[in-house]
Amino acid sequence: MREFWLKFAGHRFGLAGLVFIVALIVLAVIYPFIVPYDPAAISNDIMMGPSARHWLGTDDLGRDVFAGMCQGIQVSLTVGFAAALASSVLGILIGSVAGFAGGRTDLGLMRFSEMFQVMPSFILAAVIVAIAGPGLARVVAVIAILAWPQVARVIRGEVLRIRQLEFVDAVRCLGYREGAILFQEVIPNALPPVLAVGTLIVGQAILLEASLSFLGLSSADLISWGRMLNNGQRFLFDAWWLSFFPGAAIFLTVLAFNLVGDAVGAVLNPKGEQK
Repeated sequence: MREFWLKFAGHRFGLAGLVFIVALIVLAVIYPFIVPYDPAAISNDIMMGPSARHWLGTDDLGRDVFAGMCQGIQVSLTVGFAAALASSVLGILIGSVAGFAGGRTDLGLMRFSEMFQVMPSFILAAVIVAIAGPGLARVVAVIAILAWPQVARVIRGEVLRIRQLEFVDAVRCLGYREGAILFQEVIPNALPPVLAVGTLIVGQAILLEASLSFLGLSSADLISWGRMLNNGQRFLFDAWWLSFFPGAAIFLTVLAFNLVGDAVGAVLNPKGEQK
């Protein structure tokens, strides 16, 4: 771990992205103690610009934009991390079984994964959520279902490489069953590349959730960046802050996760040296 962090610190953009993500997490935790406004509270301070009283202004109902942005952090990070975790678990199981079994099993599972990859993710997600009904849990489930092939293909390649190494044959000679070899020896050694892919999936999930909530297909009980963008588009020329801050938050957060994912991938890849 010490060597990993030393190498990661050498990637300036990745480190900047990590600092930004940590700052978001801290803000999401402490904002109820530092922001004197309820994100959903309506007031008479309607359409006020950024000021000392309302740091990022207010919307057409007098709600504090900064408080809404902070709740949006909670929603976005919850969806991003939950979808990345669920898709990673599913992808690890399917990809590792495909790579370790080989043959028709590998062929069938990989063709199955390609069915999800050739479909437009946003359109498919919008259709599924529209049919199943809006809700944060449904959005997470849909994103996980669409994202797992990325993890499956990465870990499959690692399992194909690892299963040919000598230590696997040595464990097999000791009498270990194939299932035990896969889950106790092969998968743990194939996990590092999944970390980089999982980090990228977090950013993809945040962007997809924001797009769905922009269309009104996410949770109606929570304030999210996508909903704030949807509300702000009506006042784009009269109240720029209603659209600018949520849009900037989405852009910077997705960029931060992509930078971290690229840096993690470069550190874990033996050929990935910083230039």
